[in-house]
Amino acid sequence: MTERFFLYDDVEETKTRFVSFMGDNQRFDLAITKTDRHYGKSLVLDIQGGRFAIIGRDDLEEPGYLEHAFSLNEEDAQELREFLEEDVLS
Repeated sequence: MTERFFLYDDVEETKTRFVSFMGDNQRFDLAITKTDRHYGKSLVLDIQGGRFAIIGRDDLEEPGYLEHAFSLNEEDAQELREFLEEDVLS
């Protein structure tokens, strides 16, 4: 086996919030990790759907970002967007 070439291998203190809420059409089970690693953005993991994205306020304003990242329709993405704007990224 050849020697591994690491681009980086860092350990960082993080804060993770686990939250579950019911939207109009679906349940959201999220793990939201805050770290300095991604320029102050949060790592948002959809536990049930197995998807994740690095999200900051600018990403929430990007049309279609949440729909694509979490494979959501517009209505469900809007519920997630509102939650993240109000409770997480404020």
